[in-house]
Amino acid sequence: QVGLVESGGGSVQPGGSLRLSCAHSGHHNCWGWFRQAPGNGREALAAIDIDGSTTYADSVKARFTIAKDDDSHTVYLQLNSLKPEDSAQYYCAANTCALRDCYKGSMCIVTGTWGQGTQVTVAS
Repeated sequence: QVGLVESGGGSVQPGGSLRLSCAHSGHHNCWGWFRQAPGNGREALAAIDIDGSTTYADSVKARFTIAKDDDSHTVYLQLNSLKPEDSAQYYCAANTCALRDCYKGSMCIVTGTWGQGTQVTVAS
């Protein structure tokens, strides 16, 4: 089974935007985005299920948007109004879950397949 491949990270000034991509194999029905900054624990950001239902962390729901393109087997995380504290390694994860178990940070997602991550740096 092919893993997940994230892309789209980079360096951006505060207030800027990035769109992260997660290419997957198409064998899952639940996808999530996470981030981890040095010295911090892993933070669950958002999740989306096969039907397009989404859940978000309160800290990002006004600025980040998760979406998917089934034709290209890609899940996206749009990052807007970026702040220096958003700097982190961003990861996507995926699994096959009961839909009730597909939500931001769920154990089903956490125990699934993970990508290698993509770095986001927000600085002036």
